[in-house]
Amino acid sequence: MKARTSFWSAVAAGILLASNALSQTELTVYTAVEAEDLKRYAETFNKDHPEITINWVRDSTGIITAKLLAEKNNPQADVVWGLAATSLLLLKTEGMLEPYAPKGVEALDPKFVDKSSPPAWAGMDAWVAAICFNTVEAGKLGLPAPTSWKDLTNPVYKGHVIMPNPNSSGTGFLDVSSWLQMFGEADGWAYMDALHENIARYTHSGSKPCKMAGAGEIPIGVSFAFRGAKEKAAGAPIDIIVPSEGVGWDMEA
Repeated sequence: MKARTSFWSAVAAGILLASNALSQTELTVYTAVEAEDLKRYAETFNKDHPEITINWVRDSTGIITAKLLAEKNNPQADVVWGLAATSLLLLKTEGMLEPYAPKGVEALDPKFVDKSSPPAWAGMDAWVAAICFNTVEAGKLGLPAPTSWKDLTNPVYKGHVIMPNPNSSGTGFLDVSSWLQMFGEADGWAYMDALHENIARYTHSGSKPCKMAGAGEIPIGVSFAFRGAKEKAAGAPIDIIVPSEGVGWDMEA
């Protein structure tokens, strides 16, 4: 009798485990959101949806966009979340997005939502370009604080500037796009040729230049303002400089 009871208990446990396995949903989410923030987002999401496991695929904007395009005929992502709106505009033209109206979308400013009905994407935040300037390291080298984009072409900064690679980084692409819009086609490329002479190296991600400036690895990092604010709040000796010519911005959606 005892053996039979143990047998049926084991069967019941097996059925329960199988049932739980079947009820657990996994979502593959492609994102360019900062890696250290993903755990917090997942924990908040799982408070409402404990039955869903998020499998993150995280990289820089350009890499995620290229990966999605390469997988167009064999999609691997269930959700695209936290990618530049400029990338989602491209994915929409390729017919890769399922229209979806999230709850409360009508309360958003229309410029932050795709104009189709239902929309193909909705904005979640925006970011703006900025310069992260390490005051301590710059002081050791006798470097003045730049006030404009064009200041960065001054030979005094040679080897002391890092910026994101526009081939992989959405921030880098944002910089190139905004410089061409601000300075015009010919002057924009001439500016980038001059800036290139001072660049120590190009990073894979848009946040890396500011992280490196915050850590004192480089005096000047071309990055985005939010990353600078996080580094400064954590105690890094950096100033967040908004160049006088203006800055580009994009939206995560």
